[in-house]
Amino acid sequence: MPKPPEIVDVDFVAPRHLAGGGDPSWVTVPLHRACGWSYGHDPLMPRVILSSPDQRALLRLEPDPDGQWWTLHHAQQPDRPAWYASFGARTPVELIAAFTDTLTSPAADPADDWDPLEPLQKSGWSPAYSHNRLASADGTIRVEVNETTGCWWVGAALDRTGPPLWQARFGEHTPPHLITAFTAALTDPSPVLRTTTVINLPTRDTDLITVTRREVPAAHVASALEERVHALAARRASTPANPSPLRRSPAKNTRSR
Repeated sequence: MPKPPEIVDVDFVAPRHLAGGGDPSWVTVPLHRACGWSYGHDPLMPRVILSSPDQRALLRLEPDPDGQWWTLHHAQQPDRPAWYASFGARTPVELIAAFTDTLTSPAADPADDWDPLEPLQKSGWSPAYSHNRLASADGTIRVEVNETTGCWWVGAALDRTGPPLWQARFGEHTPPHLITAFTAALTDPSPVLRTTTVINLPTRDTDLITVTRREVPAAHVASALEERVHALAARRASTPANPSPLRRSPAKNTRSR
């Protein structure tokens, strides 16, 4: 008789911004295997450094108890000064992946008419203190835009006055279509998967978070990353050398900087 498939417990967590960081390989492995980012190897240092094929972007994943674990620096381009983005350790990898997937997409539209606040407004986020500060309905996450510098700050907390669980920061010249990818992923109501062996939820308060445990074949969990790598590799391979840019419809709300 065939051997029955191995079954594992997984948790589906919503909202995703309270799901913990997740597995960093969800970001790093596709960047390397599907997008051609190279990495340096230093067995004596607990860090990962990936550089883009054109050597303009550098992603560092480095445990730092006092700062951001993920930092992406991008060199100056003819049409844009250098910029950076950073993410705290508990930033869900699905949100970081939305940012890096858009960064590496051959068909992405980098025009400046994107409005990163639009996904938040469409999801019913309310103004907090000023037009450029929005908060989720439950108050566990908010977004602020510095009107002077144009820098963005995103912070998640268990209540309106508590310390941040994680922070995401975007420098003033970060392309708005990348920040929009992040805010769209942030408002996605779909739960994210966390294996019970590595799950590290910031809370289990049922008033704040919903955790649904299911039994699934271990092979399905193991193949999820591989399927993601193949999908991103196919995206890269199927794009013409000079693709026509994908344009978005005009935003209803004008982005304020």
